[in-house]
Amino acid sequence: MVELSSPHENIQLTTSRLGIAEYWDHFLARWAINRNKHLVEPGLYALGDPVANSPVFVTANYTLSFDALRSALGGVDGYILALDTKGVNVWCAAGKGTFGTDELVHRIEASQLKHIVDHRELILPQLGAPGVVAHEVRKRSGFKVVYGPVRSTDLPKYLQAGEVSPEMRRVKFTLWDRITLIPVELVFVLIPLLVLGLLLRSLGAVSAILAGVVLFPILLPWLPTNNFSTKGYILGGIVALPFALNAYLANPDLVIWQRIGWTLAYVLTLPPITAYLALNFTGSSTFTSRTGVRTEIFRYAPSMAWMFGIGIILMIPLFLTKVWGG
Repeated sequence: MVELSSPHENIQLTTSRLGIAEYWDHFLARWAINRNKHLVEPGLYALGDPVANSPVFVTANYTLSFDALRSALGGVDGYILALDTKGVNVWCAAGKGTFGTDELVHRIEASQLKHIVDHRELILPQLGAPGVVAHEVRKRSGFKVVYGPVRSTDLPKYLQAGEVSPEMRRVKFTLWDRITLIPVELVFVLIPLLVLGLLLRSLGAVSAILAGVVLFPILLPWLPTNNFSTKGYILGGIVALPFALNAYLANPDLVIWQRIGWTLAYVLTLPPITAYLALNFTGSSTFTSRTGVRTEIFRYAPSMAWMFGIGIILMIPLFLTKVWGG
């Protein structure tokens, strides 16, 4: 006869307190260092001293998501069910399907949750809703899905009130939220920045890149139009303007076609650089939907490529003329 293990043997322990190691991990994650290693083991965790009627919270196994949840639940006794999202946050994992119905049902069964709690309710983050079909979860596991507030910091109020207020449902994308995205985007463009700065000596291109990864998220709500591409074009145009004016006005020794050529080169190449980088923020913003992102990419990516390509082609004879003239 095979002796079955107790479901409680697989429960791991956690606390609401974060230490230096956790904060260091968060810092590295924000800078995309050890990108695929910021995760906890999937499974069921006991927070505090939970009992059979304690609430069950569901999150991703990304350390920032897991730690944000547990640190918000100080003084709460409950269970945390960490899904295997491959170390991806709830929102992105829901879009990719790893924070989804199949994984949730699998994790309920693997943890033997029905033998640990005497209720059948799971509290999921609202941003995980796109990946989860609630009625399928109930049909396959017997557990009801309840969506909590957008932010984990509102969970204590939610538990006390027993319901989510309209304010808790409101998705915000504050200045601080946007600023925290800058480091990871900056890391991805660091090598292109060095190449352009050291080899091409192109201050304009460097400025366009920095505008796309630093200024764009900061200024996002105040840039006109309703999509990221045209917002990026506008910001890129503002960045290109002083370089274009300088190319025309500060080079009186050049013939008129060269001055106009360099002016057009800046106008054509810099805005699409900023606009392209602006699209990177669609996946972390509350301004767009998945279908909206796809539509925007198909609509504006070709124009970005054409503008940039024409600008580069225009630069070739200008560079050659400069070299031969020198």
